[in-house]
Amino acid sequence: MTTPTLAVWKFTSCDGCQLTLLDCEDELLTLSNRIHIAHFLEASSAPEPGPYDVSLVEGSISTPDELGRIIEIREQSRILVAIGACATHGGIQALRNFADVTEFTSLVYADPQYISTLATATPISAHVHVDYELRGCPIDRHQLVRVLDAFLAGRAPDIPDSSVCTECKRRGTTCVTVAEGIPCLGPVTHAGCGALCPAYHRGCYGCFGPMTRPNIGALLPILEVNGMPPPDRDRVFETVAAAAPEFAQRKVR
Repeated sequence: MTTPTLAVWKFTSCDGCQLTLLDCEDELLTLSNRIHIAHFLEASSAPEPGPYDVSLVEGSISTPDELGRIIEIREQSRILVAIGACATHGGIQALRNFADVTEFTSLVYADPQYISTLATATPISAHVHVDYELRGCPIDRHQLVRVLDAFLAGRAPDIPDSSVCTECKRRGTTCVTVAEGIPCLGPVTHAGCGALCPAYHRGCYGCFGPMTRPNIGALLPILEVNGMPPPDRDRVFETVAAAAPEFAQRKVR
């Protein structure tokens, strides 16, 4: 029986999600006996050509070169998984989508004519078909291991599609907004982190992006009542998942 092959790819990003895979340590050693890591430049300088059974793609599409590369990777991959906020929503660099990139480059670089970039930073799904998405900045390593294990077992991965609030309930965390008046994006943010921030008495700031059909309009006045005025409210929505349509528009669903 042929050993399945795994490839890990980087686009515009900080490498944090790839490092999460390396941080799996003991789990990664076990997985390496069941899946062949054929392409992973963060871990090996000897990449192997495709095709690949599973490709993990980190980062947003921000340059003309990346636009061509992601199409080639999609053609070589049986299953493609976008990992992290950059790959699923454009990441922090997607803040450029709301401004003039030409102005930025002229201010930052002495010779901006040599900079090759796109006017926007967009998620992988804006350009090719994505089979699954793992949210977060960075992704949750336990969720990544479970997804890879599902592939090896020949079943579809179980990726939650509820809000962070459901995870607070599961781990027995008291609602930080109700009990302490802390502004929190948990009611509209996609689950998957295990409600990490609320567990440490900090409001969720939406790094996993919006859940399906979030009622953001209902949350806005609650945030303001609990000490988050409109400028701060806009700032928290316009961070890690700024390019997510639901966060960018902030309309009632």
